[in-house]
Amino acid sequence: MHHEITPLLGKRSEFAQPDALIFDMDGVLVDSEPLHELAKREALSKAGITVPESLFAKYTGRSDKAMIYEVIAAHGLSAELGDEILSSKRQIYESLEHTLRPVPGAIDFVAWASSRYRLALATSATSRNRQATLKLLGLESMFEVAVDSASFSESKPSPEVFQVAVARLGLPSSACLVIEDAVSGIVAATAAGCRSAGLTTSFSEATLRAAGADIVVATHAELQKLLSTMTQREQGMKPSPEKPSPEATRCS
Repeated sequence: MHHEITPLLGKRSEFAQPDALIFDMDGVLVDSEPLHELAKREALSKAGITVPESLFAKYTGRSDKAMIYEVIAAHGLSAELGDEILSSKRQIYESLEHTLRPVPGAIDFVAWASSRYRLALATSATSRNRQATLKLLGLESMFEVAVDSASFSESKPSPEVFQVAVARLGLPSSACLVIEDAVSGIVAATAAGCRSAGLTTSFSEATLRAAGADIVVATHAELQKLLSTMTQREQGMKPSPEKPSPEATRCS
């Protein structure tokens, strides 16, 4: 069993069982990145601005405001136009958000984790989008702490969003595992002193590892298996009384 786990571990082999899981939302719980990109592209296009595809990947995991205002500044345009584009983007997104679907396995994983860890949400989304998305997914009551853009000023890769979540949990940052899909989120989690699990819904395994992820997984089920196995190992891998296991005994 040990050999199945080792490839999943990142740079820190001493990775320990967390007390709390801190979830990003877009790309981790809900498959919303394509809709965010579509809405931003259309809103920018209406303002006569065309940006390369590579730029959207650069801003995955960062706030809409960060991207739009930086693009506006790069084009030498006014902040007022940025306000209009941001408003247009939100209208387009909200008109289509009913089409959103959960990331496969996300809801089952949250349900599993809720009885084993303290759960927090830390997202760059607006309060309105955070509330609407959790309602859509049926997860409104699952998180003890929910942090969105109304609670911090610096967007990822700033660690602020995770620092706020950790403070509200009242735990050491080292006791928290952040689940992220974006490079900026992994960097932010590390800067906040948290451990991080990279989910390959938006970036490749190699990219997430290079950003500093302690764990990289392809699915929530894979992360659940890893966390379950870690629990078993910390409990000494005691064999079941009904079914003694020599192999389990050797691993303890």
